[in-house]
Amino acid sequence: MRRLFQYPLSGLSRAVRVILSEKHLDYDMVYEAPWDPSEELLEHNISGEVPVLVDINGVVTYGKSAIREYLDEVYPDMPLIGSDYQQRAEARKIADWAENGLYKDVYYPVIRERILKRFAKEADKRPDPARIRTASAKLNNHMEYISWLVDRRNWLAGKEFSIADITTSTLLSVLDYLGVIQWNKYELVKSWYVRIKSRPSFRSILQDNLSQIPPADNYANLDF
Repeated sequence: MRRLFQYPLSGLSRAVRVILSEKHLDYDMVYEAPWDPSEELLEHNISGEVPVLVDINGVVTYGKSAIREYLDEVYPDMPLIGSDYQQRAEARKIADWAENGLYKDVYYPVIRERILKRFAKEADKRPDPARIRTASAKLNNHMEYISWLVDRRNWLAGKEFSIADITTSTLLSVLDYLGVIQWNKYELVKSWYVRIKSRPSFRSILQDNLSQIPPADNYANLDF
C-alpha cells in the first residue's frame, strides 16, 4: 500500500490527499507532527517536512510540486494538471501563486501563530494578534484575486478542475478549519468553495477533527 506522511492541518498534505482521491488511488495516512518529525519521516526527507509520498513501487516523492507532477505522470487516467498546454500552464501558474503568495502572506503566519507556536519548543507560545491581523488583511487581496478568476471561468485555471483548485482550496480549508475566513465577504469564492467541498475527494478533509484544535462550527457544513 502506498503511504502518505502528513499532518491533517497541513494544506499541502491535504492537497495530496485530494489528488490521490481524485485519481482513485488507495493509500494509508501516516500522522506526522511538523514540530516533531519521526525517524522514519527523516529517513525519507531529511528536512522532516510533510507531505511525503511513498508509492507502491518504492518511489519516494516530496516537495511542493513534485508529488502532484509525479502522480499526474505515473497515473494519467485522471489528469489534474491539464489536458492541453494552455490549461497546464495556467494551472501550474495559479498553483504556484497559492503555494507561494497565499501560503507566505496568509497561511503560514496563521498556522505559525495558531498551531506551531503552541506545540513547538518556543518560550512564548501565545499567538501574536498583530501578525494574525496582518495576515487577515492580506487575505482580502488573495480572495479578490480568486473572485476575479471564478467570475470569469468555470474553475480557477479554466474549464477543467485542476491542481489550481486543489492547491488553493486546501490551503483555504485549513484557514476555514481555524475560523479565519469571513465567507459573507466573498460570495463568489464561497460558491466555488462549496462546489469543491461537495466533491467526494474532499470528504475526508471535512472529517478532520483534532481534539487539541477543534474545527470552527461550520467547517464541515456544505451549506454555510
